Amino acid sequence: MALSLPTRQRRGVASDLPSPSSSRSKPDEKEDKRKRSEEGQEHKAIGWFLPLFALGMLRYMSATSNIIHDCDEVFNYWEPLHFLLYNSGFQTWEYSSQYALRSYLYINFHELVGLPASWLFPDDKVRVFYVVRFFLGLVSVISDATLVVALSRKYGKRLASYALAMLCLTSGCFFASTSFLPSSFAMYAMSLSSGLFLLGKPASAVAVAAVGVILGWPFSILAFLPITIYSLARRFKQTFLAGAVTSLVLLVLSVLVDYYYYKRWTSSVFNLLQYNVLGGGESHLYGIEGPIFYLRNGFNNFNFCFILGLLFPAFLPIARRKYAPDLLIVVSPLYIWLGFMSLQPHKEERFLYPIYPLVCVAASAVIESFPDLFRDKYNPHDNSWPVVIAKFIRPVVLGLILSASHARTFSLINGYGAPLETYKILEHYDDVGTGSTLCVGSEWHRFPSSFFVPEYISEVRWIDDGFRGLLPLPFNSTLGGTAAAPPHFNNKNKASDEQFLRDIEACTFLVELQLNRPYPTRGSDLSTWEPIAALPYLDREFSPSMYRSFFIPYLWQEKNVFGMYKLLKRVSK
Repeated sequence: MALSLPTRQRRGVASDLPSPSSSRSKPDEKEDKRKRSEEGQEHKAIGWFLPLFALGMLRYMSATSNIIHDCDEVFNYWEPLHFLLYNSGFQTWEYSSQYALRSYLYINFHELVGLPASWLFPDDKVRVFYVVRFFLGLVSVISDATLVVALSRKYGKRLASYALAMLCLTSGCFFASTSFLPSSFAMYAMSLSSGLFLLGKPASAVAVAAVGVILGWPFSILAFLPITIYSLARRFKQTFLAGAVTSLVLLVLSVLVDYYYYKRWTSSVFNLLQYNVLGGGESHLYGIEGPIFYLRNGFNNFNFCFILGLLFPAFLPIARRKYAPDLLIVVSPLYIWLGFMSLQPHKEERFLYPIYPLVCVAASAVIESFPDLFRDKYNPHDNSWPVVIAKFIRPVVLGLILSASHARTFSLINGYGAPLETYKILEHYDDVGTGSTLCVGSEWHRFPSSFFVPEYISEVRWIDDGFRGLLPLPFNSTLGGTAAAPPHFNNKNKASDEQFLRDIEACTFLVELQLNRPYPTRGSDLSTWEPIAALPYLDREFSPSMYRSFFIPYLWQEKNVFGMYKLLKRVSK
């Protein structure tokens, strides 16, 4: 009996020793918990169907109703594409082989869709235009859907649903998603790269970032730095190889394509960076804006969503456990890019496109965190009345944002959609015969591209209405087409003597915006011209900012002032 007790004790001690299957370290246990948590989130996450369907519907609406917001989109992207497809179109000085600032590789990416569409619709260039727009919308759908699914798997359905609603309906995303601009392409890359990063694919995220920078917009490299640096810190070798190989392949391909079109060895990526960053250019020649330009612009395009997005860093101490570090890494380019671009004298709305999806993500995280402001940090299930009220406020705030966004979108489409619709009317007047000339004066910057000019019109000419900057001129196949370096082009924005048609009697059609101004317009002489189309166009200068920026039922028509966007035909004598 005396010997049995120690034996039992020894057995008891031996039995308390951990078995091989249970001898895991605390980090391993934490990793298991993290994986189980992620698996649970995936099980509850939003699937692919909802974001693809919702974004697909809204991007289709954008492609069919979007206006052209910037003449740069027309002359630097739609026109070169039109030249590659139809051997006619306008050339800007940036596409002169002397300067070679624009990449034809980016144009070729869209030609992959535009060329088959031109074969399918040989007599309908307008339809080709919209096919390319549908393609842009499709790329946006895939990239934004990836971001929504990634948010859902990592942070839950609620935050992802808020982000999906804003990506679909905020005016900024609605319009930028189908704009033919490198900054829009960088926006697609930002959404896709952020989504892949949150899905735990850092190498793929960096590879997509490289595509956005080199194929799209080289300046956007600053916006992709946070994800790139953090991804390299996580998995250096795999991420570095993915980014380096993608970058090298695209750079080599870009140089080869530039050589094919410009007929000299050059790099449009380097030329663009040199002109804008290394002191070789003078972008201020094209206008300067004050330091709060982007704040005003951000509120116009995102209303309260933009304000909440800017407040994300203030909410981070409260929601640090949920969102740090990954979501902070994802939305940090919003503040880096906004700060950097606000310091530049030359500002344009499209320069903010790359961070548009991040505005939606940051605002969604803030709205989702409203109850955390009042919740007891030691009681995650706290349902006190302030917490309940905060939960109720979330859908109210989201509804306010979406309503204001719809009002903004409706105002822009209906207030400024006349140019696209006016040019479409030209196809019904082919009875004038071939060799007709379409003349455009002060409305040159709203020209919607040669895709809207029927074949019976032999040329589009600018007439002098007082503009003293350099205007685009047609690609000249005699001088070499894309390889030409026309002598009338310069990088100082100085008007060329060749850019205007002096003999207005040669015009068959005239496009003009008639506003209530003390000076007469060319279209006012009805003995010389007859109007064949006249559509209302919102007069920004004489309309109150609140009523022109957002559609308010009844008051929008009553408070705003409208001019008439006219298409005129010369009267036969």
